[in-house]
Amino acid sequence: MKDAIVLFPSPAMGHLISMVELGKLILRNDPSFSIKILITHPPYNTGSTTPYINRISATTPITFHHLPAVSLPLQTSSPNHETLAFDFLALNNPNVHQALLSISQTHTVHALIIDMFCTPAMSVAAELNIPAYYFYTSGACWLAANLYMRTIHQNTTKSFKDLKNTYLDIPGVPPLLATDMAKPVLDRADKSYEGFMNTAIHLPKSAGIIINTFESLEPRVLQAISQGLCVPDDLIPPIYCIGPLIATHDDKPGGDGGRQECLIWLDSQPSRSVVFLCFGSLGLFSEEQLKEIAIGLERSGHRFLWVVRSPPSEDHSRRFLAPPEPDLDSLLPNGFLERTRERGLVVKQWAPQVDVLSHDSVGGFVTHCGWNSVLEAVRAGQPMLAWPLYAEQRMNRVVLVEEMKLALPMTESKEDGFVSAAEVEKRVRELMDSEEGKLIRDQTEAKREEARAAMSEGGSSRVALAELVRNWKRHELSHT
Repeated sequence: MKDAIVLFPSPAMGHLISMVELGKLILRNDPSFSIKILITHPPYNTGSTTPYINRISATTPITFHHLPAVSLPLQTSSPNHETLAFDFLALNNPNVHQALLSISQTHTVHALIIDMFCTPAMSVAAELNIPAYYFYTSGACWLAANLYMRTIHQNTTKSFKDLKNTYLDIPGVPPLLATDMAKPVLDRADKSYEGFMNTAIHLPKSAGIIINTFESLEPRVLQAISQGLCVPDDLIPPIYCIGPLIATHDDKPGGDGGRQECLIWLDSQPSRSVVFLCFGSLGLFSEEQLKEIAIGLERSGHRFLWVVRSPPSEDHSRRFLAPPEPDLDSLLPNGFLERTRERGLVVKQWAPQVDVLSHDSVGGFVTHCGWNSVLEAVRAGQPMLAWPLYAEQRMNRVVLVEEMKLALPMTESKEDGFVSAAEVEKRVRELMDSEEGKLIRDQTEAKREEARAAMSEGGSSRVALAELVRNWKRHELSHT
């Protein structure tokens, strides 16, 4: 029988890409494994994954197993995508069980690697005597906070959102306002809080935790996790830092037309002159906020490449569905596109982010602080302007600004999170022109070299992966 590793990502585009990259990395290290990825089909927006899956299927030996459709009511009281993800993935447990049984007919399954949202599948793995590992697609700081949630939960009856001006002391993490915790855990009455608490309970029970980071990017927090400081009443399993894992330019979703337009335009711009603005597959702004960004960019005087999506739907029943293509003329200020056409390019919905960030013309990145985007910026040596929108991104901003010194913060209004045109203008200029911006650029370039070293032969991430594969092989021997 062939040896197999089964990967089970949550369906969001960023999580799927990270899991595919992990599969490719395992194959590069040991081509004797078969990689099987379980694919779910949620009834809510996770980015368009089908073209991407088709492309990976055609270009790599990875096999995708499409699980049967599961219906899920979208009329949830929770405002968070994460609540839907937890509910939806729990409903898939019978399908996961069936898929693993089916794969086991022709393969010896050495490990089931699950996403943080796929915790219910731990019970399936236990039933089938398959070691279960977590692949944490966020940084080690959010892993530490997630693990430490159990301790915080025991020490207070309040929600994080009600602990205003209270700093949390999470081992290995810089002082963090309670209100900067991940958005889906701010309200302990929300079902997504329950989902993350369940993950916190099960993480220590896994065979190991694989993290998409590298040791020298987050040394302090990794030490705190490994020493068990985040779970004082439990043992911590082995930690494997195998990053930075990012998609190569060939594998991202989107069409060649968009790729060509962006890159041809960048080819004609001076070195390090363009600020790139992109906010992830789920990052949406109101029409009012889009206009403020446009005014700020215009006043900054800097060249820019900006990816714009339509605002979120005001129809409550459509808030988790994909937005339509944006009408730039109606969303942006009158005459903006014409006035800035010599120094700016606005593209709809998608840009080839990895290619753009590594282009010589780009000199700064305005980002929502999604972890994949952070790693892509680090790999490209791009200084960041941190503008978090959802998930654990507010926490990532604190870490990027205070601990790693890789970003400047975008400051929102405390009342409604709105960012003024004046703030956009000021921060873009700081990033591109100021001494502080230069220090951040120097720091990101240093981290780029460290990232390269971690992924090189004998580097920390390669060593961690080799150890992980050895453990799977040991599991194989124990079964023979």
